[in-house]
Amino acid sequence: LFLWIIPSLVFVDAATGKVVCRNGLLVVRDDPKGLEFPWGPKPFAEVVDGPLLRSDRQTTDSSSLEGSCVGVYFSAHWCPPCRSLTRVLVESYRKVKESGQKFEIVFVSADRSEDSFTQYFSEMPWLAVPYPDETRRSRLNRLYGIQGIPTLILLDPEGHVITRQGRAEVLNDPECQLFPWHPRPVLELSETNAVQLHEGPCLVLFVDAEEEGELEPAKALIQPIAEKLLSKHKAKDEESPLLFFVAGEDDMSDSLRDYTNLPEAAPLLTILDMSARAKYVKDVEEITPAVVEQFVSDFLAEKLKPEPI
Repeated sequence: LFLWIIPSLVFVDAATGKVVCRNGLLVVRDDPKGLEFPWGPKPFAEVVDGPLLRSDRQTTDSSSLEGSCVGVYFSAHWCPPCRSLTRVLVESYRKVKESGQKFEIVFVSADRSEDSFTQYFSEMPWLAVPYPDETRRSRLNRLYGIQGIPTLILLDPEGHVITRQGRAEVLNDPECQLFPWHPRPVLELSETNAVQLHEGPCLVLFVDAEEEGELEPAKALIQPIAEKLLSKHKAKDEESPLLFFVAGEDDMSDSLRDYTNLPEAAPLLTILDMSARAKYVKDVEEITPAVVEQFVSDFLAEKLKPEPI
């Protein structure tokens, strides 16, 4: 469940602390002379520019994506989780299109041969970057810092990222009622969204809840704080520095507690930073909005002392 992907190279702007490029290894491989330095992000329309392939072998220009929400789908036939997701995604794609919403998907292959790509793409009703165009496929991987597959990135009609967690959203919303899957301030921890724990620091509020609906009071408690932080950074066109989860009493929560060596107490307020292998724990009898807000504020101000995971 918890997978460390190394080696990994990330370029950061020292002046602002913002990530310039998540996938530095591809930069070093594709631009060894530094001709594209400082390797900052480019608009999606510029990176994807060129012909796109349909499964009937006809082509269309990438300009046909204008005005649509776009899913950028990094996948490969040799990857069993990819094939499982593709079957679900085909149905989701059809449901969204049938509802009259403007939606397109662009498949960016990680297949090991063009024959494998052709076989896999024949199952898909959307578009693809032609397999021989390795440069464009690599640039799209670099643009979104792809570290593993399957990955589904959702973009709005202007090319801005709506969510990097399209896989979890599609699996959690088979009827596509929440399309285009804008980030929710607080998530209930589950097997399908646990991968987000590796996206950055995460606040996780563990509570004594086993039945459906019992997590709602916990979500209501931290939601205003999460919304405030999300709104503040969205206004700056930045990702939130903290993701928010609530977790009940189930196998997923037990696995996370065991992995991070957390106490069995409930309620238990934590911030987990998997990439730094660090945790911050607030074990108090009563979790109030004021307690959560202060905990978050102190973390962002780097006033908390981390414990090792």
